[in-house]
Parts: sequence; C-alpha cells; structure tokens
Amino acid sequence: MERSATINRTTGETTISLSLNIDGSGKAEVATGIGFLDHMLILWAKHGLFDLSVHAEGDLHIDEHHTAEDTCICLGRAIDLALGERRGIVRTAHSFVPMDETLAMVALDLGGRPYCVVQADFVTPRVGQLGTDLIFHLLESVAFHGRLNLHAQVLYGRNDHHKVEAIFKAFGRALDTATRLEPRLAGAVPSTKGVL
Repeated sequence: MERSATINRTTGETTISLSLNIDGSGKAEVATGIGFLDHMLILWAKHGLFDLSVHAEGDLHIDEHHTAEDTCICLGRAIDLALGERRGIVRTAHSFVPMDETLAMVALDLGGRPYCVVQADFVTPRVGQLGTDLIFHLLESVAFHGRLNLHAQVLYGRNDHHKVEAIFKAFGRALDTATRLEPRLAGAVPSTKGVL
C-alpha cells in the first residue's frame, strides 16, 4: 500500500499544494518562491528517497515567514497522513551528516508525541532569501504537525549554508530509516502501548 498524502492549504497569506510519497525515489519538484527553502526541501527529499511536490504562493512582498512556515506545516501534515497508524515502522532513527567543515546530527522518534529541539548557532541573519532565525521554527512546524519528536544539532561548523544543509540532509536520512517497514513487526504498532 502506497504511503502518500496530498495537502492543500489556503489562508489569507498563502496558497499551498504539497504531495508526498514516503516510498519514493527522491524525485522533487519544489517552487515556493524562496530559493534556499526550495534547495533544502529538494535535498531533504533526495536524501530521504521521498517523492515531493510543492507549489506555494505567498505574501513574499511582506517577507518569507508565512510562506516558509505554511509550507512546513503542510509537510508535517503530509508526513502524518502518509504514515497513517504507523504500523510496522522502525519508528526511531538518527543520522550524522558532514557538509565540508560542518557536522550535523538529527535524531527522531515517530511515536506521535511532537517535540522539537534544535541546537545550532548561526552567524549570519540570512542564507539566500531565508532568515536563519526561521530554521528553528520551520523544523518545529514539521515536528508538531507531523507528530514526531525531532532533535537536531550542529556539532560544529563555520558556514551557515553548510549548517542548514547538513541538518536537512540528516533529517531526510533519519526519517527514511524511521519510516521503513520492519518485517519482524508483522504490521504491529511499534509501541508497548499498542497505539501511537
């Protein structure tokens, strides 16, 4: 059974259409009007082997906040919807990803309890069109709407582009592992509670 979802969200600030296939091959078509965000979502999909399609129109004449935030809300909702009852999944995973001088780690749990911790120091106010202060909020938006516990840490690094890119790559790779089906579970919910 294909684990996929399509989310459409329209507000007074944005109009977003997002489709996600967890069991994809890394194909991504992303157009948010925010070049650096597009870059991060494309490499997230590529490294997680997800198929992702995003089309977003927002009030970029104000700033990038609403468009970026609503895109990540939709991504989180798509993850949650695509996983359904989360039966048979590995559930927890982590990934370390180097990006030149930078090393980042992401650990996550798809147990249904949303939480997000991000430890990263950025030295510039923006990377391309995306404010670095938004990185924390975007990961929180995915985590809370995706009902997942996400911890991201930049262990060291100098370049902010590399730091953010390493986080998104590690997130994609960790999510790929956590969403894999474990045959030994035989479709059971991976929790002693019997429900996630």
